[in-house]
Amino acid sequence: MEIDKKIIKKLIEVLEDLKKSTKGIDIESSAQDPAEEKIDDSRSVKSPIIGTAYLAPEPGAKCFVEVGKKIKKGDTVMIVEAMKTMNHVPSTLDGVVKKISVKDGQPVEFGQTLIILE
Repeated sequence: MEIDKKIIKKLIEVLEDLKKSTKGIDIESSAQDPAEEKIDDSRSVKSPIIGTAYLAPEPGAKCFVEVGKKIKKGDTVMIVEAMKTMNHVPSTLDGVVKKISVKDGQPVEFGQTLIILE
């Protein structure tokens, strides 16, 4: 597909005009993207395998963890299903659940943060 040279020239002109109009203006981007939020790896539980995360032992059941719940090292925080095998993911730390980083039924990668503890 060949791009029309007139369109390219017009785009360049518009960009140059925009560049001139912003000269002398200090544009600051202070809003931080939530995906780029700094996570303290020492206070998080990560997925040990690739699979599908489930927050409860079965559909309709109570979730293993909730935000604000106190958990101990070794407590099951969720299940990751891989190849029809349900793998219980234990907490690697004691603490209080600050954030659950995945949704029920969401695919997860190896090493992906599942929960963050305080």
